[in-house]
Amino acid sequence: MPVTRLPLLALSAYLAWGQWGGELRFCLRSDPKTFDPLAVADDSSETVRYLTGGVLVRVNRKTQQLEPELAESWKVAEGGRKIVFKLRERVLYSEGTPFSAEDVAFTVRRMMDPALHSPTGDSFRSGSGEVRAETLGPHRVSILFPSPIAGLERLFDQVAILSAVSPKAVLGPFVVAEHKAGSHLLLRRNPNYWKKDASGRRLPYLDSVRLDIQQNRDLEQIRFRRGEIHLIDSLDPETFDSLAAEAPASAIDAGPSLDTEMMWFNQVRNAPLPEYKKAWFRSKAFRRAVSESINRDDIARLVYRGHARPAVGPFSPSNRFWFHAGLRPHGFDPAGARRKLEQEGFRLDGAVLRDREGHPVEFSLVTNSGNKTRARIASLLQQDLAKVGIRLNIVPLDFPSLIERINRTFHYEACLLGLVNVDLDPNAQMNVWLSSAANHQWNPNQPSPATPWEAEIDRWMRAQASTLDPKKRKAAFDRVQEIVWEEAPFLYLANRNFLAAISPALRNTAPAAMRPQTFWNVERISFANQISGRR
Repeated sequence: MPVTRLPLLALSAYLAWGQWGGELRFCLRSDPKTFDPLAVADDSSETVRYLTGGVLVRVNRKTQQLEPELAESWKVAEGGRKIVFKLRERVLYSEGTPFSAEDVAFTVRRMMDPALHSPTGDSFRSGSGEVRAETLGPHRVSILFPSPIAGLERLFDQVAILSAVSPKAVLGPFVVAEHKAGSHLLLRRNPNYWKKDASGRRLPYLDSVRLDIQQNRDLEQIRFRRGEIHLIDSLDPETFDSLAAEAPASAIDAGPSLDTEMMWFNQVRNAPLPEYKKAWFRSKAFRRAVSESINRDDIARLVYRGHARPAVGPFSPSNRFWFHAGLRPHGFDPAGARRKLEQEGFRLDGAVLRDREGHPVEFSLVTNSGNKTRARIASLLQQDLAKVGIRLNIVPLDFPSLIERINRTFHYEACLLGLVNVDLDPNAQMNVWLSSAANHQWNPNQPSPATPWEAEIDRWMRAQASTLDPKKRKAAFDRVQEIVWEEAPFLYLANRNFLAAISPALRNTAPAAMRPQTFWNVERISFANQISGRR
C-alpha cells in the first residue's frame, strides 16, 4: 500500500483566517468521569479528550476524509496487521518536552495493557496475542497487531498520544487549567501547540475554553440567548424553531445526523412471552407489514417539524461512504401491509386484526420515559397500527429498568430506541450485527445463528472486516444493509437532523454530522471582535 500524504491545510478551502483571543463557553451535561484519555467512556470525558489530546491522524468531520496530524504520513502493511507512522519533527508537549516515537510506543503499550481495560484499546483487539509497538528512530514508529484490522489507520483518530515522561503534558490545542467539580472546567491555550494558520500564526486562536457543568437544558438555552454561552450542540425541533424565529443567524440545521430512531421486536426464544406472539415476531411478513403500516413522512413532519427524514437502514445519508444509496425507506402502504398479513393467516374481525388461532394482535412497546420525541413517535405508531387492526400499548420505563428488560430479563415485546453512531465505519457496529454479540438487540448472544439470514450477515460482516480493499468492504456491507432492509429485524423510522445553536460572534465554525459536531475544528474557531496579530 502506498504511503499516504495529505495537505496540512486541508481546511483552508472553506475556513477563513481567524482572530486571536477570547474565551469560548459551552456546557457539559456532567463532570468528566476521567481525565485519562485512554479510559474515556462518557461524553464529557470525550469532549475534554478532543480539546486537549493530540492524535496521529484525524478524520475531518466535514469532509469525512483522513488527514495527517502528529503523523506526517503512514503506511499499512502485512495485510492490515502493521502500520508505520512517520512523525512530525520539532513538536513540543504543552510543558516543553519534545514529542517522539517513544511517546507513541508508550501510548500504544499502555492502551493495550489488559489491566487498564481501555475502551479505546478495545477497537484494536483484533485477536489473541500481543500488540507490539517499536520505535524505528526518533520520528518513526511501527505497530504490529496479531490479526488484520480493516480501516486500521482511521482508528487512531481516537488515540490521544501521551507523554512517556510527563503525565499531565498534552499535544492538543488546550490544557486543563482548572476543574471545580459540579461547576466548570477551564481550559487554556497550549502555548506549544504545533499547528499554525496560513499566515504562520500559532493556533489556537482562542485564549481559553470554559465548560460549565449544566444538566438543565432549559437553563442552557436561556444562557445562550443571554450570550453567556456560545454553543449548544444539540437542540430539539421546538427549541430550534423558536430560536430560528427570534435569531435566525444562530440556528443551524446541518442536515441529517448520524443517528437513527428505530424499533424492533423481541425474538429471544426463551423470552417470557406467549408462543403465539413469538411466532408473530419471528415472521418476516409480520415485521414487514408493521413497517409498511408506519407513515415515516408523518414522523419527520409532525415529530421533528420537518427536521428529519425517513430512515432506510443503519447509516444515514450523512455517512457519505457507507450509506447504501440504492435502498429506499419502507414505503407507507397499509393496503400492502394487510395483504402480507392475510397471506400469513391474519384476518380482520371488524376493527381488530386476529391471527390464524383467533388471538387479537396486540403488543406493548417499551421506550425510555421522559423522552418527548420518542413519546410522540410512539403515539403516531399507535395511530398508524390501529388502522390495520393492531393495538399498540406504550410502556415508558426509566432507563435502568428499560436496559434491564432488553438486555437481561427479555421481558418485553417491542422496543423503541435510537442508535447513536459515533463512528463512520461499520466495524463499530460489529457488536450489533454479529449474532453472537450482546447488542444484537432482537436476539442477542446466540451460540449459533438462529436464522440463515443472520448467518449470512455474520459472514458478510466478517468479510468486510478482513479485507483492506475499500470497494470490497463497501460491497460486503452493502449486502448486510440489503439483508436488513429485506428481513426488517430493526424497523428504521427517522434520521433526525443535527440542530445546533452557534453564536454569530464566532468565526470559522463548520458544523458537521460527526461528533463533536460544532467544535471539531476548535483550534481555528475565533471571535469576530478580537484583535489579530499575535504569532
